[in-house]
Amino acid sequence: MNTAAAQQSSSGGVRVAVQRFGRFLSGMVMPNMGAFIAWGLITALFIPTGWFPNEYLAKLVNPMITYLLPILIGYTGGQIIHGSRGGVIGAVVTMGVVVGATIPMFLGAMIVGPASAWVLKQFDKAVDGKIRSGFEMLVNNFSAGIIGGALALVAYTGVGPVVQVISNTLAAGVQFLINAGLLPLANILIEPGKVLFLNNAINHGVLGPIALDQSAKTGQSIIFMLESNPGPGLGILLAYWLVGRGTAKQSAPGAAVIHFFGGIHEIYFPYILMNPRLILAAITGGVVGTFTFSLFQAGLVATPSPGSIFAYIAMAPRGGLFPVLAGVLTATVASFLVASLLLKMSRKAEQEGDLEQAAEKMKQMKNAGKAEAVAVAENKKSEVNKIVFSCDAGMGSSAMGASILRKKMKEAGVEVTVINTAISEIPQDADIVITHKTLTDRAKVQAPNAEHISIDNFLKSPEYDELVKRLS
Repeated sequence: MNTAAAQQSSSGGVRVAVQRFGRFLSGMVMPNMGAFIAWGLITALFIPTGWFPNEYLAKLVNPMITYLLPILIGYTGGQIIHGSRGGVIGAVVTMGVVVGATIPMFLGAMIVGPASAWVLKQFDKAVDGKIRSGFEMLVNNFSAGIIGGALALVAYTGVGPVVQVISNTLAAGVQFLINAGLLPLANILIEPGKVLFLNNAINHGVLGPIALDQSAKTGQSIIFMLESNPGPGLGILLAYWLVGRGTAKQSAPGAAVIHFFGGIHEIYFPYILMNPRLILAAITGGVVGTFTFSLFQAGLVATPSPGSIFAYIAMAPRGGLFPVLAGVLTATVASFLVASLLLKMSRKAEQEGDLEQAAEKMKQMKNAGKAEAVAVAENKKSEVNKIVFSCDAGMGSSAMGASILRKKMKEAGVEVTVINTAISEIPQDADIVITHKTLTDRAKVQAPNAEHISIDNFLKSPEYDELVKRLS
């Protein structure tokens, strides 16, 4: 028992650490996604091969991808580490890697933005309380300027060229996989990673920089679609709808609409977690979809975020819409067929299969069960003013869950504030924090004094009604 508990704790710690690092990477990109979409739309419309070629308007494309987007990433990374001062120095030093390379420096910005902010943060700690009264502004401004200028020179002469070599090596590796027809195998790793809530980290932190560099050179990239393809998730939800049972069957149609059209992929993760063998369906769909993309030489001009079919259509290059839709369709069909077969097999072996029963089973197993239940009960709040839904990015599943609970509270006449945030931005005055069970450990670190509620499905969870009844 002790050995099993230790192994569970160790694996949970590794998962939390990986999620935290992935959240840090995606946290530099997600706040700036509007700028990426703006660049993608301008590119898709006005480049020579775009929908409406316009040489004058197309002049915006290269400056935006070369300067604007990396500097935004560098600023955001610095801000995460050391507030506005960190953001400013992060942008300054990012300019060094941008000028020191001949390719878009997204990877370089992710490195030097946070790193330069960390250096400034250490300096500020060292001089805290030691500055003579009246000289604070002078020291603050010149310290940021001197340290930022020095690090920008280092980035320009050293970091930029090194990161360019790394980026070129990664791009060459991806191109080798494409040429060898092995790119679909990447989904064997990507699909399980998504279900562990690493989807934003994989898409925006790892694949995004490579895809953007490829798109800047060729006008499109298949890499944009490796993680964001809505087909695998749609196939699984359709299978639940047609051959599933219980509340999973009832909630699957609504989840499919939100997933496919709204682009919130997190909504189908619980359907796999309640029946882990369905990860085979997701992998099959991902592999088949990527193979179809490769076969028809499909690609998008920019990141489709969120991963909605509408984003896919908007980011498809001129003349490239059919290959894109073909990959989504084949991924959906393949995932649906495998998921349907697995669900029919599991119905004979497992009579209990709805989301509530899976949620209860997960609660009993999580962190050796009883210890976790006691910990939550001891921290139950008697007075609740603010409820916070939190997910990895704070934009998708948490926003949906907050909207549903807010409506339930209003109907019950309960006066309580319900908001949604990223885990890293949970306010300290939160009384109750609601997260998916795989993210609760991270949320507890961020808000140790709050009551934490773990759920399996943001769309439909029995905890919502229990909470409304309790607060009523």
